[in-house]
Amino acid sequence: MDTLEDHDDHDRGLSFDLSTLIARRRLLGLFAGAAGATVLAACGVASATRGGTGSGATTTTTASSGSSGTLTETPEETAGPYPADGSNGANVLTQSGIVRSDIRSSFGSSTTTAVGVPLTITLKVVDSTGAAQAGKAVYLWHCDRDGLYSLYTVPNENYLRGVQQTASDGTVTFTSIYPACYSGRWPHIHYEVYPSLAAATSASSKEATSQIALPEDVCKVVYATSGYEQSSTNLSKVSLSTDMVFSDGWQNELGTVVGSTSGGYTCTLTCVL
Repeated sequence: MDTLEDHDDHDRGLSFDLSTLIARRRLLGLFAGAAGATVLAACGVASATRGGTGSGATTTTTASSGSSGTLTETPEETAGPYPADGSNGANVLTQSGIVRSDIRSSFGSSTTTAVGVPLTITLKVVDSTGAAQAGKAVYLWHCDRDGLYSLYTVPNENYLRGVQQTASDGTVTFTSIYPACYSGRWPHIHYEVYPSLAAATSASSKEATSQIALPEDVCKVVYATSGYEQSSTNLSKVSLSTDMVFSDGWQNELGTVVGSTSGGYTCTLTCVL
């Protein structure tokens, strides 16, 4: 099966991502020049709180405290070229069946199941004081084992996409597979946070967009298994410090992953609104 790097859409997608990031970071630069580090800290994206690059980052993801005693807001990131949230073509959020915890199979006219090493993803949504945000909606999606995205590079499938409402402790949990590493990007998972399930029908109402980076040591183990051979090659050509999304700091976006290839893995992360 072709990998995502073989599709012209992928090349346009990376360009789309890059232009989005450049525009966002230029805007941040303007804020810095106009109001200084205090305003940046209030926005939750000051360089001092984004995390370092290189060997200083760890696989432990903990909500960090800002200078005022509040938690650092999770960095806003691009949704990428394949969101299926109505902002770029398809809108899976309006389809019956999208609210689910097990996202491995397609729903509707297809029941194809994405294969790969099992991965359970738990995301906790809190505010800047650390208070759990119950009743929010989280839309989560990622590529399959071949580095392809349903509804785009696999147009007849909608697997590996789902929406869940946060529980009283602010958490949502998805049952999925470990995503591939495709050419040009560090292994990652996309998500958007909405104020409620009722509002989670279009990107226009989302409150936050970000990505979960996956730790290198676990990726290497997973990509040594059958079916992930291309991912192993792609991983050797990219790093967190060179990735177009995570290169400016990833400590608040790096998931904590534990488990095994035989029993499956669990990825956890806290999102601070």
